[in-house]
Amino acid sequence: MALYSAEDAKYLKRRIRGGQIDVHPTEKALIVNYSIEATVLDEYQNTMIGDKKDAQKVIRVKSLTPSTDIRALAKEVVNRCKLIHPTKIGEVEQLLFYLQNRRDTNLTSDSTTGGPQKPISDELEQPSIDTQTNEIASLNDIEDYAEMLYEEKVSDKIKGSALILQLARNPDNLSEIIQKESVLNVLTRVYKEEWDQSIELATNIVYIFFCFSSFTDFHALVSQHRIGAQTMTIIDAEMKKYDQWMNEINREQKKKQRDTRTNVTMDNKYKLLIRKQEQFLRVAFYLLLNLAEDLKVELKMRNKTIISQLIHALDRDNNDLLILVVSFLKKLSVFVENKNDMIFVSFYYRDNLYKWQQQVETKVI
Repeated sequence: MALYSAEDAKYLKRRIRGGQIDVHPTEKALIVNYSIEATVLDEYQNTMIGDKKDAQKVIRVKSLTPSTDIRALAKEVVNRCKLIHPTKIGEVEQLLFYLQNRRDTNLTSDSTTGGPQKPISDELEQPSIDTQTNEIASLNDIEDYAEMLYEEKVSDKIKGSALILQLARNPDNLSEIIQKESVLNVLTRVYKEEWDQSIELATNIVYIFFCFSSFTDFHALVSQHRIGAQTMTIIDAEMKKYDQWMNEINREQKKKQRDTRTNVTMDNKYKLLIRKQEQFLRVAFYLLLNLAEDLKVELKMRNKTIISQLIHALDRDNNDLLILVVSFLKKLSVFVENKNDMIFVSFYYRDNLYKWQQQVETKVI
């Protein structure tokens, strides 16, 4: 028997609460998460029934350019959007600064028309560009693409993951993909068990989960599949590979071979390997940065030596990767313990790098 009838309802109380602010993964826009709470009250102000609905508002800032005054724009955004509390203006400034230094990551960003909207940034280019298929992916065929991940040929797995990635890069598809549990399970399995078969395959899969990590609502999904922990494991392995490559490169340079063609081939070989590896690292660190919004997750990353990985990555020459790494370190530096770790790791890494270089030179001599 109901305690209240329709006649008892006298008032409707509506409250809107602002939430997390994110950047749009493909557009120059901010995404404001908020909740709407509706409560029906009786004549004595007692709650009869209540409901809560989560929603998002997209604030596009297409006028944002490298010369835009970020502080002024942030103030304008906060003034116009009542969902953003004035105390969050600093956070809005940081997000706008990030957008200002990010290139468009849309699938159609292969345009050859250069322009001022393309500054040096932590761009997330479409992964495995050397092996991309010209096929246009369809959401109706996503399970067929997942079946390709069971094939023996690595090229088939790369193609299947690339087609799923093509779908995941459209934010409108994410809510549909999340319903395909079998697809997510096979992606997770391949990422954990077969990532070392191909850096392109690993990059495609981590990029798929990066698309989910761009939205706070999907962080639980990414954590459920333990993608963050696996990504840090792969980063460790790739860092060791990089050290080995640098060792080999130094040995080759010291030999001073007369055949210059051999040197050119050697250089091109490592340039390709490093370029593909840094493409993976850029997406991997970006995914971890998104997940680090949760301080508990950030602490787990610190315990798994994320600071050491980031400091190690500073040895690279890739500007896009360096900007992302520095941004991550800046976020971590809020805590004194992290700053102390950065100082310790920096000195330790530099000292060991010098000793390593001396050993290489001694062996060659």
